[in-house]
Amino acid sequence: MTSPAIDLQGVSCTFISKDKPGQRYTAVQNVTLTVGAGEFVSVVGPTGCGKSTLLNVAAGLLAPSTGSVQVFGQPLRGINTRAGYMFQTESLMPWRTALDNVMAGLSFRGTPEAQARAQAEDWLRRVGLGSFGDRYPHQMSGGMRKRASLAQTLVLDPDIILMDEPFSALDIQTRQLMENEVLDLWTAKKKAVLFITHDLDEAIAMSDRVVVLSAGPASHPIGEFAIDIPRPRDVAEIKTSARFVELHAAIWAVMREEVLKGYQQQLKAA
Repeated sequence: MTSPAIDLQGVSCTFISKDKPGQRYTAVQNVTLTVGAGEFVSVVGPTGCGKSTLLNVAAGLLAPSTGSVQVFGQPLRGINTRAGYMFQTESLMPWRTALDNVMAGLSFRGTPEAQARAQAEDWLRRVGLGSFGDRYPHQMSGGMRKRASLAQTLVLDPDIILMDEPFSALDIQTRQLMENEVLDLWTAKKKAVLFITHDLDEAIAMSDRVVVLSAGPASHPIGEFAIDIPRPRDVAEIKTSARFVELHAAIWAVMREEVLKGYQQQLKAA
């Protein structure tokens, strides 16, 4: 059998509280989560439930307090060099053009400049920015900057793509366009994707599988749903399908109480 692209087994992450020295806070506890090669998996749950913590563990940016992490069957030690990470916040360097931003990772790897430029130009074309390579980030719209960030991630041809709410700041029309672009690119390359989102509609529309986390602290998986809607998909059109509505109702039934719990915790902390 082929080893999963990402395999988290019994992962817990405990931190020392900044607000209350000496006290510890467990963000996630005893989490087992796998992402198969070529599989698109989304993780949903209440605000503050540790979704991004798990993504950082998979990226090798955070070592778990307990448990193990394997990447394609090998223990993860340090940064996950087989993964590309698309952050929620802006990742473009403001002093570089779109083309230079996309080239940056290749240049850092030692790719010859002509080759790096050709690959960067190719990926800008793939994400619809072929004629915008000379634009600086402040000269681009939010959607264009997200496209450039996507090209910046994918030009490195990672075996795993980690995405932390990458489209949350976009308007709904631009967001749906970006979601469909990601699905088209994923269909062509079939990389393993671990996708973090607050948006249940987005998770169902894009994924092969949706994992639901409980409210924190000590967040853990409380549900897992196979998304058996045929591909290819248009994220706007499938939301009216009977199966989408059925899956949404089933997942929300598991999530609802946890979301309310998380909301109450936020109110207490305010």
